[in-house]
Amino acid sequence: MSRFDEVTAVSPRNGGALALLGSRRFGPLFATQFLSAFNDNALKNALVLMIAYRAEAAGALSAGLLIPLAGGLFILPFFLCSASAGALADMSDKARLVRIIKLIEIAVMIVAAAAVIAGSAMLLLGLLFVMGIQAAFFGPIKYAILPDLLTPEELLLGNALVEAGTFLAILFGTIAGMLIATGNGEISVAALIVAVALAAWGVSLAIPPIRPAASPARFEWNFAAITARAIGQATERPAPFRAMLGISWFWLAGALYLSQFPTYVRFVLGSEEAVVTLFLAVFSVGVGAGSLLCNRLLRGRVSAGIVPWGMLGLALFSIDLCLASPNASAGAALTTIGGFLAQPASWRILADLFGIAASGGVFIVPLYTLLQTGSDEARRAQTIGANNIINAAAMVLSAVLTMALVAAGISVPGLFLLTGVASLGVAALFWRIAPSLAAGSPQFEARKA
Repeated sequence: MSRFDEVTAVSPRNGGALALLGSRRFGPLFATQFLSAFNDNALKNALVLMIAYRAEAAGALSAGLLIPLAGGLFILPFFLCSASAGALADMSDKARLVRIIKLIEIAVMIVAAAAVIAGSAMLLLGLLFVMGIQAAFFGPIKYAILPDLLTPEELLLGNALVEAGTFLAILFGTIAGMLIATGNGEISVAALIVAVALAAWGVSLAIPPIRPAASPARFEWNFAAITARAIGQATERPAPFRAMLGISWFWLAGALYLSQFPTYVRFVLGSEEAVVTLFLAVFSVGVGAGSLLCNRLLRGRVSAGIVPWGMLGLALFSIDLCLASPNASAGAALTTIGGFLAQPASWRILADLFGIAASGGVFIVPLYTLLQTGSDEARRAQTIGANNIINAAAMVLSAVLTMALVAAGISVPGLFLLTGVASLGVAALFWRIAPSLAAGSPQFEARKA
């Protein structure tokens, strides 16, 4: 089968996002990645709440140790496995590989469901590492397969929908994980994660088969060597590598915001936990809205022209969020979500938060598309794998820098200000290099012609 035989005449100009979501070429892949992201975050949040509020689940170890450990265990496989995952995806039918990964996920979620019911945080920590391995192998596929399934005019919209869907899945999954705090919450979470895993595997069966991009080769178990080689190969092509660095800056800034929401809401705004969920909702919807706005502005064209403007928006809204923030609240009584929304100043904060997220969507979607089109077709998944390694490193760096700045006495609004000022420099850099990012791969340009 030809790699592009499955592409039909559906065009975003004729049907838009709904038509693409309803097509066999894209709909099953979108649903699979949405359900997978949902399950990852539902289980992670359930584990965090179990550790934080149930001393018997955590055992002798403190929540302050186990919660960061949970995040580290999930992200570690991205360093270890992303390069190998990309190489495997390039020499395999990516659709078949997705089905195998999702089938394994069912078994993992059945064991996780038993661990949730039993209240075993230690077993869930181990399973979180296994889930990280699955996510590391699935990550290169979901972006590398898009140019195989979509026409050049659909690729930007496809990336926008994937990005929007991912952040909405994070939101819904996080909320679903909170079920564990309700009556019989363990049963609800256990049943939900198994049902979603079954659904993800079921819809993955409809993803069209894709001819391997590269010749079969022996799978390398030396993860360190193949990771170093993947990073080295990524630096050989300036345009895709610069796109990777831009994507990594987005994740660095995004990780800072997401990690600081609870502290900001509790100690700066003096509000209850429901406002944290509201912040996450606004941020997720903002990224989705910005992603779709980017496709509308560019009208499906693969271009870097809008990228610097997206980063400029993120910078300015970050600076204004700092300026809009009140002095740290020392009051014992926490404001309810209704009380928070009743304050006019709160709407400026929410508008800034939405602007940051929407600008991030405008910034990141063209970069993912340029990364795909600027990569060698036979090594596209490996390039995406290298990008995932750099993204993971950026998120770790974000955590380290945040801890160092907080230890130095920088407030949360101060962190937002520093992020905004640094993003001004990133925007200026991308204005300078934007023309060099626009060059697509010869294979993609030939298809478009």
